[in-house]
Amino acid sequence: MATRILVLEGDGIGPEITAATLAVLRAADAKFGLGLAFEHADIGWTAHKACGTTFPDAVETQAKAADGVLLGPVSHNDYPPRAQGGLNPSGELRKRLDLYANIRPARSREGFPPRCGKSVDLVVVRENTEGFYADRSMHVGPGELMPTPDLALAIRKITRQGSTRIAEAAFKLAMQRPRRKVTCVHKSNVLRVSDGLYLECTRAVAAKYPQVAYEERIIDAMAALLVRDASQFDVVVTTNMYGDILSDEASEISGSLGLAASLNHGDAHGVAQAQHGSAPDIAGKNVANPASLIGSAAMLLAWLGERRGDDKLTRSAAAIEAALDRVIATPDGRTPDLGGKLGTDAFGARVAQTLG
Repeated sequence: MATRILVLEGDGIGPEITAATLAVLRAADAKFGLGLAFEHADIGWTAHKACGTTFPDAVETQAKAADGVLLGPVSHNDYPPRAQGGLNPSGELRKRLDLYANIRPARSREGFPPRCGKSVDLVVVRENTEGFYADRSMHVGPGELMPTPDLALAIRKITRQGSTRIAEAAFKLAMQRPRRKVTCVHKSNVLRVSDGLYLECTRAVAAKYPQVAYEERIIDAMAALLVRDASQFDVVVTTNMYGDILSDEASEISGSLGLAASLNHGDAHGVAQAQHGSAPDIAGKNVANPASLIGSAAMLLAWLGERRGDDKLTRSAAAIEAALDRVIATPDGRTPDLGGKLGTDAFGARVAQTLG
């Protein structure tokens, strides 16, 4: 069965780390006979220059038709206003494809110790379609407004559906992991209504999974506990903004944000996306670390394999992760951000060779 992947390179270091990732995917395709077929489309500044928008409508159509999407980082903070075509491709994909779950693992690698304390192996399950994010709070218009020059307001949206389905995703994931533990992060002591609803929904889902250990942590305490000992956590489920912040913290603690893979998925679509940004300051210098996007691509293959019951996709994902581990374990197999000297393309080639 053919697997169609839509490739969106993005901005900054996006084209470089995407090329390295494709080298690894092609090696996996050759080894496991996955039948991968790559289709390319422009987003970001390239698309804006060509057609006046950073996210053409045709890309949405292509993404929905593909089996999965490989998304490079984008420089959306530098884009012009929406009225001038400056749409955030990442946010648009999450909304239009209903990618409600953002799965962000943070795992220590052999030979590359964590920055704080003990070995880390946790996953942040982040709600992806509502919360504090202004571009996801309203049907029409942004969730921020400024009635006067001296007053700015932001709207936070929490729904029963959104809270329940992200909790379900977290507990289903926990059932697949040895420790079977879920930590729910919230701030219901202050945000009693919105986080109160989220907490109510999460507790209701927890009651359906007696095999999973369940605990709750307030967001500020959770941030401190991660620094103290992140090894105590397994699956961490939380709302959008909290999850964005905690996952970056956890990834840096476990080793480096350059290793931080990420998968956005809903019930029908999946998008592999590195957890970090587009790093325009090092774009074109062949020094960016592609490990995060390579790991994200592996997560996409694993997600597709689970959905289809396809053992080849599942095994290829595990093989890519194992190849990443073997390369990173040796000092001469690391990019500059990890203290090594390997270039972006050479790192991709090394992982592809190790996989093959």
